[in-house]
Amino acid sequence: MAASLHLVDSLKRELRARGLTYAHVAGGIGMSEASIKRMLSRRDLSLKQLDAICSFAQIELAELTRGLSSSEKLIARLTFAQEEAVVSNPKLFLVAVCALNLLEFDEILASYALTKAELIGFLSKLDRMSFLRLHPNNRFRLLVARTFAWIPNGPIQRTFKEHAADFFDCAFDGPSELMLLMNGRLSAANAALLISRLKRTTREFSDQHYEDAKLPADQRQALSLLLAVRPWQLKAMRALQVDVEAKRVSARRL
Repeated sequence: MAASLHLVDSLKRELRARGLTYAHVAGGIGMSEASIKRMLSRRDLSLKQLDAICSFAQIELAELTRGLSSSEKLIARLTFAQEEAVVSNPKLFLVAVCALNLLEFDEILASYALTKAELIGFLSKLDRMSFLRLHPNNRFRLLVARTFAWIPNGPIQRTFKEHAADFFDCAFDGPSELMLLMNGRLSAANAALLISRLKRTTREFSDQHYEDAKLPADQRQALSLLLAVRPWQLKAMRALQVDVEAKRVSARRL
């Protein structure tokens, strides 16, 4: 028996949201990349193949059926102007983060000092940004992909960086806390591999976030995950660093 065309389209959206390519899927279920590409492009796969792909990608069938009635495009980012608008109003910013955290209308009201009218107003603003879709009875649905991220060094990332000291004002030795700091020297190839693995970690965090969305809000901790890697040394170390190229030129002159 073959999977429905709409179900396959929903599967493709979920794979894209997870950043999974045809090659990833092929390797995960033991088929060739060409076969996977052909099946999905033609929307021609059996329910057994559908189940295998879902199992590999950790996609629940319910996630696919939820998207069957929706033709709305999921966004991966807001525009720069939209981020500026969000961050300029702390309450709007709060509601946007709550929506990303999959809190429902009543859970947001119970958790934060917002009136019902305020919350509806902020949700309406986010609806106009196509960040979410507000439905009757104050229900709303996110319109962001699982790969959604703030603009690199955009208004919201800059706001987080300006308040980074508060994030690090912690011993990181309690439950649900961890801080690892490592220094090393890697080739360009291994640096790229490391970054790829860190991106996979963020996808796993996102998957767990959506998996736990079915639990009541009071059973879900608000966790913030910060992953960062860049060419960098302490300022005191940089001050002692030798200009290798200048040293080579000087040696040649001698």
